[in-house]
Amino acid sequence: MELTLLGTGAPDGLPRPECPCAACATARGMRSRAATALLVDDALLLDLTPGAVFAAARAGHSLSAVRQVLLTHPHDGPALELPAGLPPAGRVPDGRELTLISGHRVRAVPMDAPGTGYEVTAPEGARLLYLPPGAAPSALADQVAQPYDVVAGDVVGRPDAVARLRAVEAIVPTTEIIAVHLDHDAPLGAELDRRLAAAGARAVPDGTTLVVGEYHSVPDIPRRTLVTGGARSGKSVEAERRLETFPEVVYVATGGGREGDAEWAARIGLHRERRPAAWRTEETCELVELLESDGPPLLIDCLSLWLTDAMDRVAAWDDEAWSNGGENALRERTAELVAAVRGTRRTVVAVTNETGSGVVPATAAGRRFRDELGRLNAAFADECEQVLLVVAGQVLTLRG
Repeated sequence: MELTLLGTGAPDGLPRPECPCAACATARGMRSRAATALLVDDALLLDLTPGAVFAAARAGHSLSAVRQVLLTHPHDGPALELPAGLPPAGRVPDGRELTLISGHRVRAVPMDAPGTGYEVTAPEGARLLYLPPGAAPSALADQVAQPYDVVAGDVVGRPDAVARLRAVEAIVPTTEIIAVHLDHDAPLGAELDRRLAAAGARAVPDGTTLVVGEYHSVPDIPRRTLVTGGARSGKSVEAERRLETFPEVVYVATGGGREGDAEWAARIGLHRERRPAAWRTEETCELVELLESDGPPLLIDCLSLWLTDAMDRVAAWDDEAWSNGGENALRERTAELVAAVRGTRRTVVAVTNETGSGVVPATAAGRRFRDELGRLNAAFADECEQVLLVVAGQVLTLRG
């Protein structure tokens, strides 16, 4: 099955008409995207968009052989003019299946938002799932009979759609995930590629043709990632974003609760509201046990609070205790953590603070914490496939 993406943008396209935002201002040339439309084997057109005939011609295809035009979502604005020779555009009721004269079978997949997804099976058995903008599949079975070869959907706007499909093994490691319906709230260029790669997905330029079911390499998802940055830099948001396409995640909160501290409780509440409901939270500093066990991905937030607890346990804040065995005890505890990271089989994203770039602490205990956190960060980073630095909400890749 041959799939040509005539457009990969949001319904209004990218750049949006008359939008002055930075993303739209820079979405020119190869960075511009027409509204998403998919041409399957020159026989099936999924979504009719303005300029579809010219987009097909630029990609080296023609719409003259198209025998079915299906819409996935309500098309706002004036009615589109149907190009000569194309059959009328329509939508298939949820759950119904069509068999085209070309031999393709098309099944309408129910969504959790206005719109219809389409599962397309080619005569030779290759399988495609196309999702409308802002929607995810609803009422999925516990497990699909056969995974999809390609899934095209709103990965940036609805990452939970990928998580739902992974949960029922509709998406497996060999599934190619293509991000479409890209709008001006999606990052551009290398940052978009990096963010999608964390989900095992990629974006392609308008006019790209893919062979569905053909062997291809899929983006490598880093198994261990360290996210560092200053206070309120956006590092926790970045860490959460990296795992939002996974069906299960264990969120490890190393800070615990602080009785009587309303401000701390408010911080914890904001973090919980931001996380998907399917994620499980564990408030613990026993990271080694979690890393050595099997299970879903871990999001550890954060190493600096883990270190605070570790220093509490060995009385490292006291100069005398530090000299009389506290330093060695802390070194042993951090070495155990680093060894567990090295040997873990789980996907891990850990957050830490970058404290060594500011004012030198006024106390010996403060300088000790700064130094030990720097050592811990460096040792932990050595065991990670990817290391990210977040500054003012912008992510810089230091490794990977």
